[in-house]
Amino acid sequence: MPSDRNSKPRPAPALEVIEPMGKRVLIRKDEDKKRTRSGIHLPDKIEIPTITGRVVAVSAQVASDDDYPIKRYDRVLFNPKHSIPVDLEGDNRLFVIPVEDVVAVFRREGANESGASHADE
Repeated sequence: MPSDRNSKPRPAPALEVIEPMGKRVLIRKDEDKKRTRSGIHLPDKIEIPTITGRVVAVSAQVASDDDYPIKRYDRVLFNPKHSIPVDLEGDNRLFVIPVEDVVAVFRREGANESGASHADE
């Protein structure tokens, strides 16, 4: 391999892009909870299954369908029964799921309606 005069490091490989097909969305599952809301620390062997996450990508079919008001970065509640894990990250928190398994989208109320913001996390 010939040496480059400037010896510049090679550029990082391009990130893989995952585009769900059909009526599916890609979700990054939230971290599993290790502590309850009241502050009780749970042992490592006990985990409360988390079924909330952030939408990473939406298929073209879902994006163009007005029946599914889901967009990228939405925080959602989903049923993980039909989820397909995507082994792209070390912590394996990416899942492709049918849009029908998204049961709720968390939204903030408009600041102009109530003047107060509501936390969604």
